Amino acid sequence: MEKMGLNDIRELFLSFYQSKDHYRQQSFPLIPEKDKSLLLINSGMAPLKPYFAGLETPPAKRMTTCQKCIRTGDIENVGFTSRHGTFFEMLGSFSFGDYFKKESLTWGWEFITEVLKMPTDKLWATVYEDDDDAYAIWRDTIGMPEDRIVRLGKDDNFWEIGTGPCGPCSEIYYDRGEKYGCDNPDCKPGCECDRYVEFWNHVFTQFNRDEEGNYSDLAHPNIDTGMGIERLACIMQDVESIFDIDTIKYILDGVVGVSGVKYESGAASTDVSIRIITDHLRSMTFMIGDSILPGNEGREYVLRRLIRRAARHGRMLGIEGPFLSALCDRVIDVSGKAYPELETRREMIKKVVAVEEEKFASTIDQGMKIINGYTDEMKTLGQNVLEGDKAFKLHDTYGFPIDLTREILEESGYTVDLEGFKRAMAQQKKRSQVEQEMEGAGWEEAAAGLSLEGETKFTGYTVMMQKATVKAILQDKEMLDSVQEGAVCRMVLDKTSFYAESGGQIYDTGIISNDDFTAEVMEVTKAQSVFVHKIKVIKGTVNKGDSVLCMPDVPSRNMISANHTATHLLHKALKDVLGDHIKQAGSSVTKDGLRFDFNHFQAMTKDEINKVEAIVNDKISRFIEVTTKVMPAEEAFKEGATALFGEKYGDTVRVVSIGNYSKEFCGGTHVSNIGQIGLFKILSESGVASGVRRIEAITGQGLLKKFNESEIVINQAAEALRSSRDNIVDKAISVSDEVKSLKKEINELKKAEMSKSLDNIIGNAKEINGIRLIMKQFDDYNINDLRDLSDQIKVNSKNTAMIFAAVADGKVTFLVSLTDDVVEKGFHAGKMIKEIAAAAGGGGGGKADMAQAGAKDPNKISAAFAKAEELL
Repeated sequence: MEKMGLNDIRELFLSFYQSKDHYRQQSFPLIPEKDKSLLLINSGMAPLKPYFAGLETPPAKRMTTCQKCIRTGDIENVGFTSRHGTFFEMLGSFSFGDYFKKESLTWGWEFITEVLKMPTDKLWATVYEDDDDAYAIWRDTIGMPEDRIVRLGKDDNFWEIGTGPCGPCSEIYYDRGEKYGCDNPDCKPGCECDRYVEFWNHVFTQFNRDEEGNYSDLAHPNIDTGMGIERLACIMQDVESIFDIDTIKYILDGVVGVSGVKYESGAASTDVSIRIITDHLRSMTFMIGDSILPGNEGREYVLRRLIRRAARHGRMLGIEGPFLSALCDRVIDVSGKAYPELETRREMIKKVVAVEEEKFASTIDQGMKIINGYTDEMKTLGQNVLEGDKAFKLHDTYGFPIDLTREILEESGYTVDLEGFKRAMAQQKKRSQVEQEMEGAGWEEAAAGLSLEGETKFTGYTVMMQKATVKAILQDKEMLDSVQEGAVCRMVLDKTSFYAESGGQIYDTGIISNDDFTAEVMEVTKAQSVFVHKIKVIKGTVNKGDSVLCMPDVPSRNMISANHTATHLLHKALKDVLGDHIKQAGSSVTKDGLRFDFNHFQAMTKDEINKVEAIVNDKISRFIEVTTKVMPAEEAFKEGATALFGEKYGDTVRVVSIGNYSKEFCGGTHVSNIGQIGLFKILSESGVASGVRRIEAITGQGLLKKFNESEIVINQAAEALRSSRDNIVDKAISVSDEVKSLKKEINELKKAEMSKSLDNIIGNAKEINGIRLIMKQFDDYNINDLRDLSDQIKVNSKNTAMIFAAVADGKVTFLVSLTDDVVEKGFHAGKMIKEIAAAAGGGGGGKADMAQAGAKDPNKISAAFAKAEELL
């Protein structure tokens, strides 16, 4: 058996099954596309569930993959053992109702003995105890000696998860030799010792299990095999640990090089840290490569936890400063050929890691001090459980994931009150949702209780003036038959052209009327499929059953539609400039402008903002047609339409397309041609949450309004500067330079005045216990002026203590400055100033020779000076 690199093994496997007419599928992304039960893809079979369940048609009945996977269920063991990892690759061969046991096992045997050239005398097989078919294939077809075929029970060799498809399995083992074995003379696969390593599992999905526990035969049995490539590489390279195989060792060597700590030198704790960093580097690189960004929930939280855990272990190894970002290169170097998305997104991956490292570095030292303070406190009180609200403070204020806090404490023998932490987290969420809860406790709740029947047909995509019938009138939680002039109520119609607020787009306003009645539409919302119009009756009376005419405000609708279409252009332009990882995280569209939230790991640069803006305006200038189409959701996904991540969609969806440039699921209103948007201008880009950025922008009429407002400001500024509009910039620069010059002149005059009075200041000193004490109050001076004065006095003075107070804008700043010989006598400026400033209602601190403090009460400066005399 020749030693083989991991990348070579992967290619040999996939090529072998291609030769057996298997469709070679590139690894699916780590984000499950249609499986809400998973945060991350955790097995080779996971992304193929729709094929096995018959919900979708596979591209071929035979398939082979090498699937990237993440499992964090036993993250606490990563690094502490040589076999656990959060990231791994799973080789797989699959049959969807095509071939079955014989082909699966014989091809598997062919691959490991003829391609990998494993010695046959080292190979064993296990089968389910009742699976005579598999046993016979191993014995009669493959020719494996019966003493190396082991029958095991349901716990070992039968695959099932609750109800549904299930079946027996057959596992292939490699015999590592007697030195790894135990004293049991009957040692064989199934034994708890380390001698026999299971590396390939062939699952025969041939039964269906019902809720009563009965098994029935599937009409079309399937094959699902899985083989961890890292474990196989350990066998092929004759190494004991996944951290010793070629690709992972290359990453580990990088960690060792950065840390300067030797691996496997006898220090178990440093070995653990090196392995943790090595493993987590693989996970973070692949996760970011699949557009996952650090955050506080779900898979984003998993990524943040991995990065911060690795960063902390870097600190434990003595690594100073950020280091993970550079080491991501090593992961990409060894895996980029097999996973081209890593190469494509190399710079983005490194940037995301660098930003997250930087965020954590700014808080880790302070957070660790807090944790150490907590442990000291618990030790003093004889406690061993950290209170939940304190753990939440570490999470909320210092960015310590709860799992990281728990891990740090467990290293010192402490635990965390997880239930208390969850309560604190829930309380915070409740506080942030108070406004939403208040809204939810209003009329909508009452309407739901009154069971508004039927649905409202929305015609507003194509019709602006719509005739309708009043189905219900709701006021103060009661159903009414009619309302009169002056009433504010809510009205339900059978049809409407008023858009109800949804999907980030604001509601339409306008008029509902007939010959006897006119009402202003103030708001439109949806209660399930019923549109509810909030109206104010401005004339006449309206009755349930009356015919009315809906007339939305057309200019307002047009501005809203222009802004909504602009968000679609903005979304695509952001992907073009920043990368495919960009995902919409929220939006707000009104007639006055738009707000678009998106997932991104850092603030946009001015150049990036300008590029996005230029792309959007370029598209607008091309007058591209906007089309809408209602189609099956599955078809829309296949056509590449962008959906809001995590949103639930029905069987049919509405897709809005801007030529061939943008295609999105959307229920909002849009312009028919993007030329109608006019112009697009980004007003601001800012952060609104961890990993979420926000762009605010305007279009068309909004841009004209902004221009007019700017004109007013420019005219006012020109008038104030006594300048023409054309010369306003030069005039502003001239005035600014003049102000700077005057400030400089004033400061120089201050210094000259202080220098002149230097002898007088020193002459008024008091001598207390052999130390000359200088105390003086200065008006309209700053702390830097006081520092300069104390430095001048120190040049020719010894045995001197200076207590200065500067008063400006009703506040006091104190300075305590001591010559070196006073410090040598045991005096400390930082300690002194705390008591001196406290006498005037302030506080501060500093070093032994100089300290400063602030205070609020200038009337107590004399009391502060008295405290200084007392201290001496």
